[in-house]
Amino acid sequence: MEQTKSSLDAQTKTLLSQNIPPHKQIESIMISEVATITPETTLYEAARIMGQKHIGSLIVKKYDTAVGIITERDLLREVVNKEISLEKDWLAGGASIKEEKVEKIMSYPVLMLSRNATIKEAAQKMIEKRIRRLAVSEHGKVVGIVTAADLIRCLPETPESMQAWFEVDYFMSKDVISADEETSVEEVAKIMGQKSVGSVIVTRKGKPMGIFTERDLLTKFLAQDQSLKIEVGKACSTPLITANLGISVHDAAIIMTEKHIKRLPITKQGKLVGILSARDLVEAYARAK
Repeated sequence: MEQTKSSLDAQTKTLLSQNIPPHKQIESIMISEVATITPETTLYEAARIMGQKHIGSLIVKKYDTAVGIITERDLLREVVNKEISLEKDWLAGGASIKEEKVEKIMSYPVLMLSRNATIKEAAQKMIEKRIRRLAVSEHGKVVGIVTAADLIRCLPETPESMQAWFEVDYFMSKDVISADEETSVEEVAKIMGQKSVGSVIVTRKGKPMGIFTERDLLTKFLAQDQSLKIEVGKACSTPLITANLGISVHDAAIIMTEKHIKRLPITKQGKLVGILSARDLVEAYARAK
């Protein structure tokens, strides 16, 4: 399904009219209900919580202090390292995903930004630190979290005169990873882990037909203890939403916000030439004057 600037109607832009300009504070867009776990929580339980809540990270707390963060990317990397198996005996002589603790793979310290910081400052911080989410703090305590997806909902609110010349060509990744629909989820997860990417385009007879993301792996498999032997074509998201090469960052943000997606494949004359992520849009946002 290809969507271009001409198809962005008034209803879509009305949807974004409630968004907050970039000079406002991040407390305007942060998620205040922060999901937390303890360092002793198992990876399996962490995956289950993320899957149930449809979120991509959990703050790890000890004695009411944030000591780390674990993300869906961390879980993907760990599962790949453990040879993609969820069975109890899959790691002979070692811990399984149902036994290994969060403290083993969590990232620390937790990167925070004051709730009084601006949305623009949050975007710049994410690019500087090469991360996709920031904890929001007040008096040293975590009071919220803001993600790249939260930030792109603000991007269309910046004056279009600032954004129109920012074409996605300059920010998208040109290395698009794909897999045939008959490839197993197990193999696709390995590819994602080895390539350090959050998604794979799923093809049918060489043509793009869907997308499989780390969120799909988390919610459909790790959180539900499902086998990874299934064909990825049966687990990917379809139809594939795409946009034409040359579309502006402004309009790409509108599409991604309206469709609730974090990755937008870019095509040229029907062929995939790149993929744009929420983080790529945040980079464009951070560079805007």
